[in-house]
Amino acid sequence: MQANERQMFVSPVLQDLRAGTAELHIALEKRLPFFSDTLDSGGFEQLMQAYYGFYQPLEEAILDSAALPADFDLMPRLKADTLRRDLLTMGATVEAVQSLPRCQQLPVIDSSAACLGVLYVVEGATLGGQILRREIAARMDLHADNGAAFLDIYGAATGRRWRDFIDYLGSRPMDATERAAVVTAAQTTFSCFERWLESREVLV
Repeated sequence: MQANERQMFVSPVLQDLRAGTAELHIALEKRLPFFSDTLDSGGFEQLMQAYYGFYQPLEEAILDSAALPADFDLMPRLKADTLRRDLLTMGATVEAVQSLPRCQQLPVIDSSAACLGVLYVVEGATLGGQILRREIAARMDLHADNGAAFLDIYGAATGRRWRDFIDYLGSRPMDATERAAVVTAAQTTFSCFERWLESREVLV
């Protein structure tokens, strides 16, 4: 009975995040080209270049912010280096990857609450990558060893890592102001990401 109660419990911050980001999430999802009939291997590479141009500076901003909670281990969750390796595997040179445009309009990370809001979006995208991984594997024969490792970056641990993050998020004491800061940062992350992808002309 207690286990069932734990499974059914949704923390207040997660309730706020789901309510506050649902429309942004759906809107962006509809514009991503992973399921588009026109997406080919060249388009996929261009899309991953755009992802790298967002993830690399975003992760750098998180690490430089000093806002990451001291008890949260970010290092196993960093993704930009895997994106970089995917691009190299698909044929890009080191120089070409280094010269890719980087997003300059990033969410403000000025508190641990804001940091967790950003990570909620990034970790949620990693969970959703499992669906994208299967689509790209079926249509383009791209897998973790030939250019699509980013879509399966946690492998079999994907579900567990998502649950661990959600449990961590829910375990932190937060008042209404802090919860609002988490949601605002998540909303801004969605908006910044969509604007960036749009500027790189990779959205549907």
